[in-house]
Amino acid sequence: MNKSESKYFNTARKFDDALIFLLEKKDLEYISVKEICETAGVNRSTFYLHYETIGDLLDECIEQMNQKFLSFYSEAPKNFSESIQEYSLKELNLITPEYLLPYLKFIQSNKHIFRAALSHPTGLNAEKSYRKLYKHIFTPILERFHCPQEMHIYIVSFYMHGIMAIVEEWLKQDCKTEVRAIMQLIIDCVSLNDTKLVKHNDA
Repeated sequence: MNKSESKYFNTARKFDDALIFLLEKKDLEYISVKEICETAGVNRSTFYLHYETIGDLLDECIEQMNQKFLSFYSEAPKNFSESIQEYSLKELNLITPEYLLPYLKFIQSNKHIFRAALSHPTGLNAEKSYRKLYKHIFTPILERFHCPQEMHIYIVSFYMHGIMAIVEEWLKQDCKTEVRAIMQLIIDCVSLNDTKLVKHNDA
């Protein structure tokens, strides 16, 4: 990264941090470009070199936060695909506490920015948020279920949209319900579908 690129990304980080700071104090619709620039300590003209709207900055913040959190899923043990072979299909679930609980805690800890995302057209973008989980967790499990490759995208989409619907409602309620209760609710909601998936592929 050259000096110019480094300066660009450092400025972008200042804008990200400023928006997150302001979202802890007020809703997105009450935040102005002027406030963001003053908080970031950057000129207003510089803002428009990076973004067209505050919504663009919000998209960047969400993407950066998700990338940071989900990056460790790409470092899952190399023998993950082998380890799931030890489980029977009835013991195998697409949604488990091991990766659901940390994500829910992450959402709760950063609820201000994720709640702001709900008011933006792109929302929480379930597909983008879970693309690493799709590659490193869902695909190996679906292969164990002998699901046709062309059906993977539909099955994962079904689960992800269901999960995000619960998460979005939880955010609207200011994450007042305890994290483990939300986790268990999601697991209970999807467990029946996991069971049907097993029966379908045992037939």
